[in-house]
Amino acid sequence: MPFGGYANRIAHVDLTTGKVEYKPIPEEWARKYIGGRGLGVRYLLENGPQVDPLSPDNILCFMNGPLTGTEANMSGRMAVVTKSPLTGTVVDSHHGGWSAARLRWAGFDGLIFKGKAEKPVYAYVHDGQVEILDASEVWGKGVHDTVRYFQAKYGEKDLSVIAIGQAGENLVRFACWINEMDRASGRGGTGCVGGSKHLKAIVIKAEKAMPKAADREAFKQAHQRALATIMDEKNVTAPRKGGLSVYGTNVLMNITSNMGALPARNAQLTSFGEKAERISGEYVKSTILVDDPTCHACPVACKKEVQIKEGPYAGLHMESVEYESAWALGAHCDNDDINSIAKLIDMCNDHGMDTIEAGNVLAMYMEACEKGYANGGGLRWGDAAGMIETLRKIAFREGVGNTLAEGTERAAKAFGHPEIAMTVKGMAIPAYDPRGLKGMGIAYATSNRGACHLRAYTPASELGLIPLKTDPLAWEGKGKLTALLQNIHAFSDSLDLCKFSAFAEGPEEYAAQFSAMTGIPFTADDVLKTGERIYNLERYYNNLAGFREGSDYLPERFLKEPSTMPGSQGHVCELDLMLKEYYQERGWVNGVVPEEKLKELEIL
Repeated sequence: MPFGGYANRIAHVDLTTGKVEYKPIPEEWARKYIGGRGLGVRYLLENGPQVDPLSPDNILCFMNGPLTGTEANMSGRMAVVTKSPLTGTVVDSHHGGWSAARLRWAGFDGLIFKGKAEKPVYAYVHDGQVEILDASEVWGKGVHDTVRYFQAKYGEKDLSVIAIGQAGENLVRFACWINEMDRASGRGGTGCVGGSKHLKAIVIKAEKAMPKAADREAFKQAHQRALATIMDEKNVTAPRKGGLSVYGTNVLMNITSNMGALPARNAQLTSFGEKAERISGEYVKSTILVDDPTCHACPVACKKEVQIKEGPYAGLHMESVEYESAWALGAHCDNDDINSIAKLIDMCNDHGMDTIEAGNVLAMYMEACEKGYANGGGLRWGDAAGMIETLRKIAFREGVGNTLAEGTERAAKAFGHPEIAMTVKGMAIPAYDPRGLKGMGIAYATSNRGACHLRAYTPASELGLIPLKTDPLAWEGKGKLTALLQNIHAFSDSLDLCKFSAFAEGPEEYAAQFSAMTGIPFTADDVLKTGERIYNLERYYNNLAGFREGSDYLPERFLKEPSTMPGSQGHVCELDLMLKEYYQERGWVNGVVPEEKLKELEIL
């Protein structure tokens, strides 16, 4: 394949036999689906949408993109792509850090695993080779001890370890892969798929070897242009200038709570009131912050490393207290103790569990207990010690933990009250209430992987973080906005760049960097068309997997229970009106991609 940026080498690993084959990327696929998320989904479609997520026939893809490991800003992302055991949909989940860059430096665009090993194994990736080795000594260990084991074995220098913990081994449906101690490919149960295959870890050893651009001078100019947008002193929303660098993602806690868009007590409320301050980024910075680590090629440094200095969790040192995690294990569970929240996040990282789904399943269980639905179970709102013990039970599937390990939607159904599950397509909501941020309503409903803020980050517009500003309480135009952002993010996820690049960069910057790196002529319009193709490819996969008319919905709470909190008081989410606008923009028929659209986008 005559393109720059790509290693043009995918390792196809059959875990049943231990055989590894090295194959190039089909040139047509690289042109149409780019890399990362898009290319991973194309391999997934080739494998077949009817596969059982936990069967040996499902594939598990670790994919980077053509900008991965280069000087491109925020190019340290890796996409883990598979069929989700939580939702039954296609899922891609990304992590930052250094493993994606090292995978590229080791000579790969991706690793694709199929089959099931007879005993626990790990993949050792180095020098253009993949070895499948015995992982019996680390099976049963948490992520942190697993990482330390491989650091001792291979040395810490130039090493990345991506691992599952006990939750993945025990097939918790929202188990995830953790990269370098605490950077998660969190959503959709990708770690559960790893556990089902007896795949414990991916260990990557590689020195820096920056990919060469097809047009070095053009790439230098494109990179400098993109960096200037991020560092722009005149733009208060630019990632480096704004609160992300100062307070991390948790800068949003007070903002969303004050505008009545922060789900609390399992979304029975839309604000955490005065308690929000005690779990906010500002509070973290003034009390427990100790460092600002960063990912490969990132000038923003949104991670906020913390250390607990007193109380029952004294000595805990971790990275980091993110907004979604602090909300899920904080406001959503009526817990305003930031130290216990840090402890709970650290437990999720060590056991290998999605913090968003974990917080949701705990909040749902708390509501079930409060209303007498949980068969005599008892977990009170804000009970930090009880949350810690329940989280441990989930990871090991003990007692009620066995039920909760199935995920929020299945557990609520087991309690006989599916209406208290704040889920879409089986995946629980993140930290935005669609009664106060209407765009999130249509974004949740139409996300191809279940309730998700990252398919289309509409708060960027509704909170004024990008030039395209909209009213958070207005539904008009949100269908079109969501489709646009879904297309842009599908492309950036395929490059694979951090979402926060989109606070400053746009299709023009993405096109310039991609063109210069690969040598493929590309325009801003090509970016949008390619993103549209990738999003429709995912929807087509889901349609074939059984998600058809009526699959785009929201929990009734958001549609029929008006907000009672300042900022959004009296509002519900007008989903039906937004869906009509969205489907018209997409050219879909009640959520199904018609054949003519598939042909127009050259998917068929």
